[in-house]
Amino acid sequence: MNGTGYLHRPSSVGILACELYIPSLYVEQSKLETHENISKGKYTIGLGQQRMSICSDHEDICSLCLTVLSRLLDETGVHPQQIGRLDVGTETLIDKAKSIKTVLMQLFVDHDNTAVEGVDNVNACYGGTAAIFNAIHWIESSFWDGRYAVVVMGDIAVYPKGNARPTGGAGACALLIGPNAPVVFESGCRATHMAHVYDFYKPNFNSLYPVVDGQLSVQCVISALDTCYTQFCTKSQMNHESQSHTHASTLTSREVNLSTFAAVLFHTPYVKLAQKSLARLYLNDLIRACPYIPSTITDKYKNLDIRTLVNDKELEREMIEQSRELYEQKTLPGVYFAQNMGNMYTPSVYYSLFSFLISQPNEEQLYGRRILLFSYGSGLASSMYSVVCRKVHECRFTLAQLQRSIQRARERLDQERMEISPEIMDKILLEREENQNKVPFVPKQPNEVLKLGDIYLKSIDKHYRRSYDKFASNDNSERDMHNTTHVQQLYTDYFQNRQTIGDV
Repeated sequence: MNGTGYLHRPSSVGILACELYIPSLYVEQSKLETHENISKGKYTIGLGQQRMSICSDHEDICSLCLTVLSRLLDETGVHPQQIGRLDVGTETLIDKAKSIKTVLMQLFVDHDNTAVEGVDNVNACYGGTAAIFNAIHWIESSFWDGRYAVVVMGDIAVYPKGNARPTGGAGACALLIGPNAPVVFESGCRATHMAHVYDFYKPNFNSLYPVVDGQLSVQCVISALDTCYTQFCTKSQMNHESQSHTHASTLTSREVNLSTFAAVLFHTPYVKLAQKSLARLYLNDLIRACPYIPSTITDKYKNLDIRTLVNDKELEREMIEQSRELYEQKTLPGVYFAQNMGNMYTPSVYYSLFSFLISQPNEEQLYGRRILLFSYGSGLASSMYSVVCRKVHECRFTLAQLQRSIQRARERLDQERMEISPEIMDKILLEREENQNKVPFVPKQPNEVLKLGDIYLKSIDKHYRRSYDKFASNDNSERDMHNTTHVQQLYTDYFQNRQTIGDV
């Protein structure tokens, strides 16, 4: 470019700012247990989930992404002309040709900026990570023109009625990516494992629901963890040896282990899987006889072949118990959003990062700390990589500002959502299923679930063209925004009226 003065390779590329989308509706997992007439604790303890986000018919994947991107630009003050790349990660497809990124371009075209690279990235829950990698690669390439990149990722995860339904959820986030960031993706520290499997896939374009082999999917996650962790430790050693100015050059592969990181965070479709994932990495460290584990413990495991232990449930329970303290220190602080929103697919691992970043009392405790991330998408694609928190001298984007943005989302999560009953949830999801591919279509559910400034689905015409608008609020929604009883009654009346007039 370099019209902005960058005459050298940019450094410290990472997350400058973020904005999170919190759906207004949720259902309690404990009430789902009662509703489904199953044993108490199956969802709340067995899966580790507390609440699950639900989207109304005013919300589709484009409205979520439009809202979170619009708010990112508003909150940061970044002008749309300052964005040179926009990548989207999602598996919630509404069109087999037109990308969601092109829908988001309406926020840029009005500001005379059509020179925005990037399109959608699709591979189950991995698309958001692919989008981030693409954004970073652009900034670090000879094609970078000095402008910011933005990554938007989001999904609406829904399952048919039955034991898979509690693993649903919804969420979206927008990340501003650029140099001199407070959260930096470490160069050279990335491991990837990809393979061809049918553990989770969506071959039926007329259905909202995936085809899932749950047992195979967990096995694939475990195998991907083993492969990525071994590869990551080797690459991390090589990286530190070649860049001694960043970290100590005397590190060996054995010294890169769970004790190296302030946090170890995972793609979290449900919390119990994150605990199993940490336990699996701990088993890897046991077999490697890492020095933070007493030799009296490692001696028992040093001759094990980890490749043969994917399905050993007794060993898994043993590892979960042995690694419990590590889990509580390094992984549990990162599960709050996932535990209370459910499975978000592409943004899942980044909501884990957000949770951890606000779990610390102040940003000073995070400076210089490394965080290990594992991203997984069925089919399969997976990567393990690390980020470092740093103090920046550019006051516009700081770690403290990043934390404040996440904290605002946490407050919306805790204070502004509205609970619905499992019965109403079932009806909302059934209606979403019935309206799949229906045209023309106009959302009719109560608009009290929308917040001021939300961009919502206005209509779909007979040619499947979707239009959106920004919600300006009205007297009723403003007055009753936080009244769960009122919203529950509104939905009860809505479905009763539908039944009366035969609108099905």
